[in-house]
Amino acid sequence: MTIQTKYAACIKFFMQTNPNPRSELNYTTPFELLVAVILSAQCTDKRVNLITPALFEAFPTPEKMAEAEPYELFEYIKSCSYPNNKAIHLQGMAQKLVSNFKSTVPENIDDLQSLPGVGRKTANVIASVIFNAPTIAVDTHVFRVAARIGLVENTKTPLDTEKQLMYYTPTEYIPQMHHWLILHGRYICVARKPKCEECGIKEVCDFYKSTI
Repeated sequence: MTIQTKYAACIKFFMQTNPNPRSELNYTTPFELLVAVILSAQCTDKRVNLITPALFEAFPTPEKMAEAEPYELFEYIKSCSYPNNKAIHLQGMAQKLVSNFKSTVPENIDDLQSLPGVGRKTANVIASVIFNAPTIAVDTHVFRVAARIGLVENTKTPLDTEKQLMYYTPTEYIPQMHHWLILHGRYICVARKPKCEECGIKEVCDFYKSTI
């Protein structure tokens, strides 16, 4: 089986079962999504969604968040992972949005990565979800699932995985691929014990073939 055949089979399955995948983070504006994605680093979307309603009510705009001290932000996000660092990042991100980008979340990947707390993965999520840009964010789920299925080969870093996924994924499906792989990793191809018996792409999966 060629890798192109493997991609075609996976995309066909994902399109049939979830043609319009969406982020499970709750947000109403690009700024809210940016905050939520920063908070989601090494934290579950479920936990972030419990935190953000009160946070967004208190600090609904970049201007309001920029004026807050980190200790004030900490009180709202202390139940997530690394709240001290994230509080500092949120304040710095908001301040730079106000001072450098007229309080508007930028579309450009490099501009996004210039914001405190925003790495390549977060920048790719924002570019893809908000601006429908052809980018694939690689988090732990995507990194694991892509390798298990065999969509990538010999990748050592998230950037290696991103490059291979971008190369083989047809352009029209690039914005969805990130969500498809995340959701597959979250509910089926889970880290400790993949639910291969429930998997609709096991026939093309390298990991499944190694177990039979």
